[in-house]
Amino acid sequence: MKLPGEDEAVGTGLPVIYMVIGVSAFVLFLLFTILKSNDQKNSGSAYLKEMQQKEEMAAVESEAEQTAEPEKKLRAEDLEFWDMYPVEGEPEKKADNVQSSFTEKAEKVEKEEKERKEKSEAKEQQAVTNDPSKDGKHTLVTNRNGTEEWVLLNPYLTKNTYDYTKMEEKAGLKRYMENGKKISYVGTDISKQNGDVNFGSLKAAGVDYVMIRLGGRGYGTGQLSLDENFKKNMDGAVEAGLDIGVSFYSQAISQEEAVQEVNFVIQNLEPYRAHVKYPIAFDMEFVANDEARIEALSKEDKTSIAASFLEGIKAAGYVPMIYGDKEWLIKEIDLAKLQSYDVWLAQEQDLPDYPYQYTMWQYSTEGVLNGVAGDANLNICFVGYSQR
Repeated sequence: MKLPGEDEAVGTGLPVIYMVIGVSAFVLFLLFTILKSNDQKNSGSAYLKEMQQKEEMAAVESEAEQTAEPEKKLRAEDLEFWDMYPVEGEPEKKADNVQSSFTEKAEKVEKEEKERKEKSEAKEQQAVTNDPSKDGKHTLVTNRNGTEEWVLLNPYLTKNTYDYTKMEEKAGLKRYMENGKKISYVGTDISKQNGDVNFGSLKAAGVDYVMIRLGGRGYGTGQLSLDENFKKNMDGAVEAGLDIGVSFYSQAISQEEAVQEVNFVIQNLEPYRAHVKYPIAFDMEFVANDEARIEALSKEDKTSIAASFLEGIKAAGYVPMIYGDKEWLIKEIDLAKLQSYDVWLAQEQDLPDYPYQYTMWQYSTEGVLNGVAGDANLNICFVGYSQR
């Protein structure tokens, strides 16, 4: 049984429900649409932002590439060893390139080695130039006080040309040989210091000539005196058939005194003139452990005195000669002004290092000779004066 108004309630309630459902659905749809729209909007913004960042990075990279030096990429043909293998159709060209490369390298090495050698030689030459012992322009002189010094050579003086490889020694006596033949002469110098001399024994021992001391001037008193054994020695040498020369010890301090000495020598030699074939030697030297008259003389003074004596001897018809050690000849007198006179060198050593020309050499004062008691002075002469 229906109550009054029941059909109307039912009929009205359903549409309301449908309306509510429809409105809800619409609201949901609207919300969904709004949310989707927001998502799409957010997604688009991120995309745009990402695209903008990429464009900025691309711009930076492009700018870096433009400013940076382009990278050189290594190619296979850049490798040198490919030149070792000929390309078909061009075998000679590649081989030539390889050979040319090797040649250039070899030439470069050779050039560098040559430059190094030249620099080394130049350095050595400079060292030699700065070293007087190696420059060939100096000679070592030992002074009488024992000191040594390198003295510049005089280019105007005649150098000696002796070949010392030809020097031989037999029984303590030096000989200069050529083609197996002796071309020098054995000598000794004699004075009262040797006492009585057996000249026959000297001759038998192989002595060719003797230099006999005639006398001298006192280094303190200045007095001229004859050697105590002069006449006895002269007679003994003449009897033994030895060639004879003479020496005189000078202490002249003026040219006038030098002339006095010449006259003294000539006067005492007169009886033996025919037998004196070897030179008359001027011997001026300092005195060991004492002061001589000539100490105050200059080099020029000693040179002029020597020249006066030597010229006086020459004028008398004898052969003049100047005697001295290396120091005296190089430092104490001016040899350039005495070049026309022969030199008798006194230097006690195996071989002399005197650079200039000389004709006679006294190489020992402690030699041994039959006929001389005690030490004997030994000499070698390179000129046969008696054969002139």
